[in-house]
Amino acid sequence: MAMPHGETPPYRGDEHPDGEIKCAGLDGRRLRYEHVAPTTRTPAFLPYLIPILLVDLLSPIRMGLRARILLLLFLVSVGARDIPNNVQEFYDSVVAQGSCKRPLQTGFYDMVDSDDNSFAYCGDHVDDYGIIYLQGGNGKLANMDTDCDGDRSKNDDGRCDDAHSVQSVTAMRDYVSAYESGVSDLNPFVHDYVVFGNTGDKDGWITFDPRDYGMKPLSVMAVVCNNRLIYGIWGDTNGDDGVNPRVGEASISLATLCFGADFDLSGDVGQGILYIGFTGGDAVPGDNANWAAADEEEFQSSIKSIGDKLIQRIGGTTNTSSF
Repeated sequence: MAMPHGETPPYRGDEHPDGEIKCAGLDGRRLRYEHVAPTTRTPAFLPYLIPILLVDLLSPIRMGLRARILLLLFLVSVGARDIPNNVQEFYDSVVAQGSCKRPLQTGFYDMVDSDDNSFAYCGDHVDDYGIIYLQGGNGKLANMDTDCDGDRSKNDDGRCDDAHSVQSVTAMRDYVSAYESGVSDLNPFVHDYVVFGNTGDKDGWITFDPRDYGMKPLSVMAVVCNNRLIYGIWGDTNGDDGVNPRVGEASISLATLCFGADFDLSGDVGQGILYIGFTGGDAVPGDNANWAAADEEEFQSSIKSIGDKLIQRIGGTTNTSSF
């Protein structure tokens, strides 16, 4: 939902980039996902343990203990992971608080057919943790709609074919193309990106630019979804081509990491996704990100180390004045 067709992307070369489930149905061109919170959390290594044991048993050459451990650590190191304690505690505290005390901008919806415009870009911890996150009223967090914008020339599996008003470019096209990676724009099937910020020229349309509070284009973000922690990059913005200014959206690759590839297109829309943006230039992976990655797992792996560092801010403090 970057912008109407033909509109100039709102985030162009005014900064160099180095300065910086359940599916519940279709909402226009956006697939909407439901967060289902199970009562217990499965350790991240368990999904990988069974295949490792099977390979070990069936292989004519048995793996030693060290080989098993190294393989397990490698598999767990990519993709979705358990939520670290500090992030889980923060998630719980946000829900328990009920609403944002220091909203940077209010008046947003997370669904096209909703009358709840209580969602805000929250700045409660922009000074101490260096983060901006989405929060609604009465303990609500946003849903996850799926963005199919960008260059779909690779890995397009057809899941976006029925989506409407898909844009051929993202708002961050000029930034990613400035890197010497040969990538001209973000690919929604490869790059795990979050739609963050709202633009538009319609009368009365509510907008928000995260750059005003220190976020940088293509910076790493954290998404808590489906009892998992996923990293993404700030890769697109919500435009004014819809009926209301909305929040809570990510690329189809990020949604796949959260909920898997088999989307159930029936059911009710749920809430519960926490989107966290990080301020400062140290949140920008730059050339360290694998922009030419083969798929979403490979790209996720390339931004994991910086994401792991950034989430250490949560529950601590950061001196944003030095960024």
